[in-house]
Amino acid sequence: MKFTVLTLFPEIPRAFFESSIMAKAVEKGIIAYDLVNIRDFAHDRHHTCDDAPYGGGAGQLLLPEPLGLALDSVQAYKKTKHVIYVSPSGKPLTQAKAQELSQKDEIVLVCGRYEGIDQRIIDSYVDEEISIGDYVMSSGELAATVIVDTVYRLVDGVITSESLDEESFSDNLLEYPQYTRPSVYKGMEVPPVLQSGNHEEIRKWRLRKSLQKTLMNRPDLIHKARMTGTLTAEAEKMIEELADYANYKHNSKKRPKKAVK
Repeated sequence: MKFTVLTLFPEIPRAFFESSIMAKAVEKGIIAYDLVNIRDFAHDRHHTCDDAPYGGGAGQLLLPEPLGLALDSVQAYKKTKHVIYVSPSGKPLTQAKAQELSQKDEIVLVCGRYEGIDQRIIDSYVDEEISIGDYVMSSGELAATVIVDTVYRLVDGVITSESLDEESFSDNLLEYPQYTRPSVYKGMEVPPVLQSGNHEEIRKWRLRKSLQKTLMNRPDLIHKARMTGTLTAEAEKMIEELADYANYKHNSKKRPKKAVK
């Protein structure tokens, strides 16, 4: 799989491609990448890549000419390449979207700056706009790197399938708590069940903790799991038990304390 990143600051994504698991994937030939400096396609003496928007308003927009030439240089007009504009106005990035993108042969990412890019570039080249969250960043490069990191690790051969199967969002649930050595740290002990060697009890404990964490932090995912039919009867029973326990704790706090005679 290949990632091509169009940017005014190639040094930002370059550090990511040359580090850690990504560097190993590149070395093995599983992942390829190309960093294209948009400024190289601006032909005035100052290599200008931005200008004020028509209609007024604060900020600057990336000019269509150098950006269009940069896209042409990587043949982004061909349907064999999937062009993404990283934008807070785009559809939200999800694990399902990352899985879909991991099946592409080549992804071209356009990194915006300032107030964004000329709409005519979006209309002419972009297949989809993607947002990494409901907030605004000054760096399209950082957002593009988030998308790359979310996608490339799902490509066959980058990470073992066992590591991916039990991650958060893989089944619409958050991942259970994890522990490693030492067994006791600052007086806190690793749950005995994880040291028992009983794989069935460990599985049940992990499922319960995953459901508990999801109910506490992202209850919307429980609804999503029900809608998609990924919750088992066992999980539903555990949710009932966890809900009953939570209600008990909540109600017990409201009970008046008995007067001491």
